[in-house]
Amino acid sequence: MRVLPDFLIIGVQKGGTTSLYNYLIQHPCIYPAYTKEVHFFDQHFDQGLTEYRSYFPTGFKKYYQTIFKKQKFITGEATPYYIFHPLVAQRVAKILPNVKLIILLRNPIDRAYSHYQHEVKLGFEKILSFEDAISQEDERLAEEVDKMMQNTSYNSYNYQHYSYLSRGIYLSQIQKWQKVFKPEQFLILSIDDLLINPTLVYKKTLDFLGLPEWYPKTFEKYNRNQYSTLNPETRQKLVNYFQPKNQQLYEYLGIQYDWD
Repeated sequence: MRVLPDFLIIGVQKGGTTSLYNYLIQHPCIYPAYTKEVHFFDQHFDQGLTEYRSYFPTGFKKYYQTIFKKQKFITGEATPYYIFHPLVAQRVAKILPNVKLIILLRNPIDRAYSHYQHEVKLGFEKILSFEDAISQEDERLAEEVDKMMQNTSYNSYNYQHYSYLSRGIYLSQIQKWQKVFKPEQFLILSIDDLLINPTLVYKKTLDFLGLPEWYPKTFEKYNRNQYSTLNPETRQKLVNYFQPKNQQLYEYLGIQYDWD
């Protein structure tokens, strides 16, 4: 039988999850899922646990690694939509009650703009400017959560693709997860620290996962795209919008980020 994951990187989208995941899966004690973003708990939950297991290594590999190589063996995946989806925390808690959860945060303004550019690049955002997209976000997302709660098989296109500002209100998302998991099951990081000192963040992550020290030869940056600069007036409006929300987050986490 195939094993289930020991860790999940649950968010945030455009927050450095691809880089951290690619660093982790180079570690000799980590066997990765067969794809980074499995999307089981958000989009494919109705396919059942056997389908989810198919993305992970067999139990024989874990047995061999543990018995013959005398090394710890873990596996995991990284689906950054998990943290934002309204049903995922409860689903994960039911199936993986002891899983370790990693969250990477990013300045919500930069995250939103990068998210928008990502949707444009993929062809999901075809008409609206960034300013128009965020001004219409409430309208686009109206009643989507209710639909998802009422029909658990419903995959909301708008909620996934057009949630530029909503995904940056981190506190409520973290609190939702911490209602069903213990504090020691979380590691909360920032993309700024990952970019400035990847070695330190990597070591912190290995310690959290209970793995021996081992480092990749290089910390290559993944999914680094260049976009036009955000309009200064728009940025200032978003600074004003996010400032009180960020302050609540800082107080809750006991961490101060330089997000302006």
